[in-house]
Amino acid sequence: MELKVIDGESEARRPTKPPVDAAALRHQQLLEGDFWRRIPSYANVDEATFLDHRWQMKHSITKVPKLLSTLEGMVAHSFVEDAAEGFRLAPMAVRVSPYLLSLIDWSNPYEDPLRRQFIPLGSTRLAEHPKLRFDSLSEQADSPVPGLTHRYPDKALFLALDTCPVYCRFCTRSYAVGPDVEQEELEKVSLKANKERWEDVFTYVASRPELEDIVISGGDSFNLRADQISEIGNRLLDIPNVRRMRFATKGPAVMPQKILSDDAWFSALVGVVQRGREMAKDVVLHTHFNHPNELTAITKRAMDRLFSAGVTVRNQSVLQRGVNDDVETMQQLVRRLGYCNVQPYYVYVHDMVKGVEELRTTVDTAVALEKNVRGVTAGFNTPVFVVDAPGGGGKRDCHSFEYYDRITGVSVYTAPSVKAGRFFLYFDPIHLLPEAGQVRWMDPAEHNKILQEALDKAHARNR
Repeated sequence: MELKVIDGESEARRPTKPPVDAAALRHQQLLEGDFWRRIPSYANVDEATFLDHRWQMKHSITKVPKLLSTLEGMVAHSFVEDAAEGFRLAPMAVRVSPYLLSLIDWSNPYEDPLRRQFIPLGSTRLAEHPKLRFDSLSEQADSPVPGLTHRYPDKALFLALDTCPVYCRFCTRSYAVGPDVEQEELEKVSLKANKERWEDVFTYVASRPELEDIVISGGDSFNLRADQISEIGNRLLDIPNVRRMRFATKGPAVMPQKILSDDAWFSALVGVVQRGREMAKDVVLHTHFNHPNELTAITKRAMDRLFSAGVTVRNQSVLQRGVNDDVETMQQLVRRLGYCNVQPYYVYVHDMVKGVEELRTTVDTAVALEKNVRGVTAGFNTPVFVVDAPGGGGKRDCHSFEYYDRITGVSVYTAPSVKAGRFFLYFDPIHLLPEAGQVRWMDPAEHNKILQEALDKAHARNR
């Protein structure tokens, strides 16, 4: 047998890859068709109606009894009772779009990753970590004017409003977002869409020449009217020191129909993006997908429309137990995002939020996931796994702790460029700790000792 020699190497020695297995392309297989008809309440809804954002908004469920009645006949009555108890105990209000409700597997609701994020159950609720507190990220402490958090040297977070197209159980801004709930200890800060309040924000941003990067969030920029998108976007573009702007929204994950059918809102966003580009300023959209099941053929149509109009979309996920805390799911999420022209940006270790302790997982889990995700796709489509350090330390690479005690679950971070000289502590959920750690946290007399031990070791390593 005669072998050809190419560049000094025979064909027999050249490595060849076997044909790709179909499973490796699962991220390209998006849910399509009239899947919403599986829900009895939507069985007669045609495609044109389901793709209309106005219908989605009108039929979004905002009352617990309505949600529970919609589930009747699809799930066991015991599940309905469980959910009713979950909502009774929940610190967040309910708002669920028909689209989102249609993506949940109601044949197995206890295990479904989307149900876990939006519909609480009494049976899964766990005791809060003793170190949990309201506004755990201390956004209010870094707020020079209402609705603006100025923590990083060149970036500020503008909370333009306090409503969302959906209310996530794990929201870190339960101190301000959504309507009040029947829990007296949770008195909310008012951040309603208000031009006078916005004017104070614009004045502050213009007075701080170091501020180059503004995140417009809330609440959710999806809930801003088209004229408000234009007003906020153009007012910020007109401030000379502002160079970058991000509109933050959960909307594409729960109501992509708005991008397809709300032409006024879409045109307002594109108009700000295009004007920014003409001014050599960067305006992008940041969104929030947590599980590959949240991206459907409808999602891709919406993201393709944004992409064709020149809008960059980046994603920020929250790491949640039973949702995306295994390697296969996180790899699928990252690859599917890239396939839909959404750039994975951050994966947050779950903030310490009231009422969702069963959704939190450990820093160790995040470190392991980051190792397994890196290399599965291009580097620019590989997210950074971060801990948003409680107490206002800001986002830190999850593996950059100064000290991490895997027995007590205490990790210690520093933020030299944000708040130099301070230490910030994150706490793994107690129920996931080794028995020795759980026993120590059961004794309140041990709490300060646990903290001091971790701080002493972090100080020693930081000298």
